Amino acid sequence: MDCNIILVALLAISFLIIAKNASSSNKEYALIQKDAYRLRGKLFIIILLVIIPVIGYTLMQLPYPTERITSQATKTVKAIGHQWYWEISDLSAKVGEPVMYNVTSADVNHGFGVYDEELNVVAQTQAMPGYINNLLVAYPKPGKYRILCLEYCGLAHHAMIAEIIVTE
Repeated sequence: MDCNIILVALLAISFLIIAKNASSSNKEYALIQKDAYRLRGKLFIIILLVIIPVIGYTLMQLPYPTERITSQATKTVKAIGHQWYWEISDLSAKVGEPVMYNVTSADVNHGFGVYDEELNVVAQTQAMPGYINNLLVAYPKPGKYRILCLEYCGLAHHAMIAEIIVTE
C-alpha cells in the first residue's frame, strides 16, 4: 500500500513538471505550433484535391448492377437462409445465363457466398431477416458451385452448404 502512494506521488510530480514546461508562453513552442497549423492547412487542401477525385472514381466502379443489367436476368431464384441450411428454389443454372438471387433470412444474419470448384468467391451478399438483397450471378463455366454462409450464425454454421449445378 505504501508503494502505491509513492508511485502516485511520483506520477503527480511528473505531471506537474511536464505541465509547467509545456506552457504556451514558451515562444519557441508557439512558433512551432504556428508552423504546424500552416502545414496542416496545406496538407488538408492537398488531401482534398487527391481524395475527392479518387473517391468519385472508385464509387463509379462499384459492382452494383444497374436496372438495365438486372432486367437481363433470365431466371429468378429465391434463397432463404435458416439456422443451419439454405432453402433455394432452384439449384441449377446454365453457363452465362444471368440468374437473379433474391436472398433473405428466416432467423438471423447469414452471408450468401457463391464459390466455384476451387473455392474462389464468385459473388456474395448478406441474407438478413425482413430484407431481400438481389444478387445477379452469371456462371462463367460449368461445374458444381457451392453456396456457403459467410457470417457466423450458430453452432452448425459450418454445415450450411448448398450446391448449384451449372451446365452448358
